[in-house]
Amino acid sequence: MLHKKGKSFHRECEGRVSASEYRQAISTALSQELGGAGQAAKATMRWTGASERTAKNWISGSYGPTAEHLIELMRHSDTVLNVVLGLSGRSEAMTMERIKAARDELAEVLEELDLMCGSHVGT
Repeated sequence: MLHKKGKSFHRECEGRVSASEYRQAISTALSQELGGAGQAAKATMRWTGASERTAKNWISGSYGPTAEHLIELMRHSDTVLNVVLGLSGRSEAMTMERIKAARDELAEVLEELDLMCGSHVGT
């Protein structure tokens, strides 16, 4: 049993992401995906329900989104999702998603080709 006062246990985290790295990564992702500050702020506001000032602070890198807002950004932006996975050291998770999506798309294209070739066989 731990006493209420006394030493706290801190986990040693190698490669831990700093707050400034997080803010800059989100800023870069939003800017890359959404373009200029005005356009990016409007889209960010729509996606998250955040105020214009808050969205602009994220885009400028002054502040980073809280968890709830980050989830909404990840829901709407593959770029933000990739950045978060990269920061967490889980970029392979996105790679597997891309492979799965590419396989599904390829299967659809092959099915369409089979239909097109099949309809011309009898002609």
